[in-house]
Amino acid sequence: MNQRTEARNFLYILSGATALALGVMLFLAPNKIATGGTPGMAILLNYLVNLPIGSLMLLINLPLLLVSGKMLGKAFAVRSVVAILLTSLLIDLFGEVLHLQALSHNILLATLYGGIAVGVGVGLILRGNASAGGTTIIARLVAARSQYKPGQIILVFDVIIIVASGFVFQDIERALWSMISIYATAKCIDMILTGTLSEKVVHIATNEVDLLSQEIIEHLGQQGTILTGSGLYKNEQKNLIFVTVDARKITLLRDIIRNNDPDAFMVVMDAAEMLGRGHGA
Repeated sequence: MNQRTEARNFLYILSGATALALGVMLFLAPNKIATGGTPGMAILLNYLVNLPIGSLMLLINLPLLLVSGKMLGKAFAVRSVVAILLTSLLIDLFGEVLHLQALSHNILLATLYGGIAVGVGVGLILRGNASAGGTTIIARLVAARSQYKPGQIILVFDVIIIVASGFVFQDIERALWSMISIYATAKCIDMILTGTLSEKVVHIATNEVDLLSQEIIEHLGQQGTILTGSGLYKNEQKNLIFVTVDARKITLLRDIIRNNDPDAFMVVMDAAEMLGRGHGA
């Protein structure tokens, strides 16, 4: 991997670590709201043992990285160490040195903005081809030795953190707010990793392939692909038009199909990620 790519990865990691640290110190920790993964564990432990949150994250993460170094790969492991060190240092810098105060003590605002900041941070770190540590590493280790998927294991840990926050803070409402924060974090991670595409993926089963193709090109200016296959019933020959369309043009596409082939069948799905032909990096 070249130096330019690694420099870009480092910028992603630095930006992500900063966003994650600010989310924890400006919103979540001061309001006793836990989040998922290592930051959530560290917030709970900080309340119990009164040690700096960043140092606690480091104590949790580094042993896991040492154990899983071979599985993660050298380059990924090095970037993950950098991400974890930066995040831990920034959290303690903001909390123990600069003594930043909470931006809001409104529980709703703190939950949402804290969850968003942590989600943006983790998403950027992942875009930098690194890991923020914690449950992600544990999930990989357990999944490699069991039939469970990493996502299932991470979910279990998040549930444990949510339940534990209710006991640690002695307030069941804090656990419920933590659940909302974790949901906001997950949505932001998805947004950072897959973007906010407005395009829709459309499959059209039709007997008027040539006519519809011409109408789509003429009125929508879209290029697509014609797929051929056999139906489940009596091995009928089926033709499918595969095309991506801006969400605002779906109504126009629907009208084109109704006017030219009322018997056509259209399926519309969200496009999670698009690469090539002017899309993506």
